[in-house]
Amino acid sequence: MKKTLFDKVWDSHVVKKVLNGPDVLFIDRHLVHEVTSPVAFLGLKNRNIKVLYPERTFATADHNTPTMNQHLPVKDPLSANQLRALEQNAKEHQIPYWGLGHEKNGIVHVIGPENGITLPGATIVCGDSHTSTHGAFGAIAFGIGTSEVEMVLASQCIMQPKPKSMRITINGTLNNAVTPKDVALYIISKLSTSGATGYFVEYAGDVFRQMSMEGRMTVCNLSIEMGARGGMIAPDEKTFDYIKGREFAPKGQEWDNAMMYWNTLYTDDNSNFDLEVSFNGEDIEPMITYGTNPGMGIGISGGIPKSDAIKGGASTYRKSLQYMNFEEGDNMLGKEIDFVFLGSCTNGRIEDFRAFASLVKGRKKADNVTAWLVPGSHKVEDAIKKEGLLDILNEAGFELREPGCSACLAMNDDKIPAGKYAVSTSNRNFEGRQGPGARTLLASPLVAAAAAVTGKVTDPRELMVFETA
Repeated sequence: MKKTLFDKVWDSHVVKKVLNGPDVLFIDRHLVHEVTSPVAFLGLKNRNIKVLYPERTFATADHNTPTMNQHLPVKDPLSANQLRALEQNAKEHQIPYWGLGHEKNGIVHVIGPENGITLPGATIVCGDSHTSTHGAFGAIAFGIGTSEVEMVLASQCIMQPKPKSMRITINGTLNNAVTPKDVALYIISKLSTSGATGYFVEYAGDVFRQMSMEGRMTVCNLSIEMGARGGMIAPDEKTFDYIKGREFAPKGQEWDNAMMYWNTLYTDDNSNFDLEVSFNGEDIEPMITYGTNPGMGIGISGGIPKSDAIKGGASTYRKSLQYMNFEEGDNMLGKEIDFVFLGSCTNGRIEDFRAFASLVKGRKKADNVTAWLVPGSHKVEDAIKKEGLLDILNEAGFELREPGCSACLAMNDDKIPAGKYAVSTSNRNFEGRQGPGARTLLASPLVAAAAAVTGKVTDPRELMVFETA
């Protein structure tokens, strides 16, 4: 029978099918952090249960961590308690733990791939919605709740109804300065934040094949923002080259055996999807959001849509613009901004810092801008220094912070003040997401860099030199 990539991976992990109910799914990798795990571990303790497969579980500190002076005690009592609890729980259950200061520490969805924990054909879960990131490797990866974290710790299985399947195909060639982040924001703007609800998405076509692994991770990361359960891309030579030699990747004969399986991970010709959607790569330009959900995005040269052109509630739409202090029909170009955030599990990888540095090189940070540049891990931080990017950033007036989730969400010290505008490379622009009253404009590292040196929303193409054929 013809099968999709999703069907191949899902069906091979079903331990038991419940009649008229969910599937019992075996989980290959379980990632945990300090926010969603304490209650789950407490549940194990109350039932006198140990973690079944500690070698399949990996713990890191990221959400609550400061991005300055990590060698000092964490000031916030709640954050300090959660970090301490994760360390103690990991030690008690013999789980690998990468806390503050550890060379492998970083954002959970950055360290998984860079250490070879994330592998094609695997099932991966974490108590974090952006676990969909790992689907870039041809894995089924999705976020779970606290009770489900406890279930996986205890049994290495989870009960899940099988989602419907969707394929999003984009062919053609991307225009100058259009990045994977722009591709993802474009898709969400077309489908809305609920357009993929109930589906697991496979991304296919020229545009995704041409992307780097970092770019594919960005796209899969944002799958959740259109309501999807997750997203995935069929593994190829880029995938295998990225994985090979990493610490937890298979070695020797195990690598050869793995490759025999990984080479079967593709959607068979004439396989059926529950929904098919197609776009043209040439139609995408650098994107920016203007509202309070990731679907409220436009090409950067465009204007904010009028409420009568919006499907759905006009009053809710106007309320969003009121929060942002924007008007229908406004152009986004030229709007002054206060903060720029480069980082998060969406855009905190070395490729993102390369892009940002390429645009700010030879320029200076705008005086009205506060910039937080936060690598996704210590390995990314080391690469920034090794490649000379830190020198470029420092010469332009920027400082590099220490790894962590940072200003993606208001769970640590890096909060955007009320009423201030932040061009952010993160994943969500909900009211209060980056701090109470903060106003978030989601964008790519190139758009963020352009804003950082001009102090306003700027089309990066205006600052870049392109080679002509």
